[in-house]
Amino acid sequence: MGSLVICALLLLKVTLGNACASGQYTESGQCCSLCPAGFGVEVECGKEDTKCAPCPQGTYSSSEDLSACAPCSKCPAGVPTLASCSATQNTQCECYSGFFFFSSLSVCAPCSKCNRGEGLVRECGPNGDTRCQICRPGTYSEEQHSTKPCQICTQCSDSEVEIRPCMLNSDTLCMDKKLHILSRPAATDGSQDAPHWPDVKDIMEGGKTSPAPGTPKFTLQGEGGSNNILAYVSVLAAVVLGLLLYVAYKCWRSCKQKKALSKARAAELGTPPEGEKLQSDSGVFLDTYSLQDNQPSKGTKRDSKQDTRLYINLPPHRQEEVERLLQEGSGRGWRQLGAALGYKPEQLDPFGRGEAPARTLLSNWAQQEGSTLGLLCSALEHIERPDVVTALNCPTQDVSVV
Repeated sequence: MGSLVICALLLLKVTLGNACASGQYTESGQCCSLCPAGFGVEVECGKEDTKCAPCPQGTYSSSEDLSACAPCSKCPAGVPTLASCSATQNTQCECYSGFFFFSSLSVCAPCSKCNRGEGLVRECGPNGDTRCQICRPGTYSEEQHSTKPCQICTQCSDSEVEIRPCMLNSDTLCMDKKLHILSRPAATDGSQDAPHWPDVKDIMEGGKTSPAPGTPKFTLQGEGGSNNILAYVSVLAAVVLGLLLYVAYKCWRSCKQKKALSKARAAELGTPPEGEKLQSDSGVFLDTYSLQDNQPSKGTKRDSKQDTRLYINLPPHRQEEVERLLQEGSGRGWRQLGAALGYKPEQLDPFGRGEAPARTLLSNWAQQEGSTLGLLCSALEHIERPDVVTALNCPTQDVSVV
C-alpha cells in the first residue's frame, strides 16, 4: 500500500510540472537534493535526503549533481598552469595552440573538429575539447573537420527553382528558371508532326536542308544560355587543372622522399658526405671543431645509447625528418615507439586523433625529464627502426668559405 502511495505522489508531481531535478527520490517520495558546485555527496539519498559536504583541499566539484568531489589534476611537465585547482574548478593548463588539457590522463591532447552536418558550439581551449552538435533544421555544415558553427540555409529567389532542399550536410541547390538550353515552340494549329532529320543526300550537298512544313525548330532560349555553357566549360577546365596540379605535387613529394631515403642509406653505408667533396673540389673547407663535436673519428663508433643530448635541442629540420619517417615509413611507427617509451594505449589514443600523431607524441615526450637521444635511440632499436636511428645520428657539418 505504501509503494502505491509513493508512485501516486510521483505521478502527481510529474503531471503538475514539478518534476524532480535530480531524478531520484527518497523512500518517502521526497525529491533528492543536488549538491551545489564546490560540494560533494557525503551521504547518498535513500531513507533520508542527500547530505553534502564541502570539497576538501585537492578536490573539486564544478557542477550541481549527485557525485562526490573529484581529485584535482596536475599539468604535464613543462606546461604552464593558467589557474590553480579550487573547490569549484579543476586545474587549467596552457597547452600549445591546437591542443587542450585532457584532465583524466593529465596530457595535452589534440583538439577535435566537427564533422559534416555538425556545428561548433564551444571552441577548444582551457575549458576543454571542441564541442559540436548536430545542425538544427534550417542550418547546415558542408565542411569535414570544421571549426565553424552551422550556417543558415539559402532560400531560392523568385527567379529560381529549388532542385534539392537544404540538408544537414549540404546547402539548398537552386537553378535559374530561364536556364533552358533547348525548347520546342508550341504549334499554332495544334498539330505535331514528326521532326525532319537531314539525310545523307542533304549532308553531301553541303548540309543545307529545308525543313518540311510543320517541322518544329529547336532554338536556344534565354539571353544567358551561351554564358551558362561557358561557365560550365570553365568549371570543367578548373577541375582538370586542379587534378594535374595534384598529380604534379604527389610526384614531387615522392621524388623528395626517395632522395631523403637515398641519403639515409648512403649514411648507413659510410658514403662520404657532401661537405668532404666540397673540401677537395673547391675553396671550401670544413669547420673541424663542429666536425669533432658531431661526427666520431675514424675507427670508432658512437654509442647512440649514451647520447645525452636532448631531443628538444635538435634542429627543426632533423625533427621533421624523424617525424616523417615514423609517420610514413613502413613497419612499426609512432604507436609502437610510444609503447617503447612507456606510454599506455589509452594515452596514445588521443594523439592518433590529430593530423600529425608522430609530432604530437615526440613533442609531448620531449617535455619530460630525461628525454635524451640515447633513450630515444634505444626505443627505436627496440622496435627495429634503424632508419630513424640513422636520421637521428646523422652528423651536421659547418661549412666556411675561404
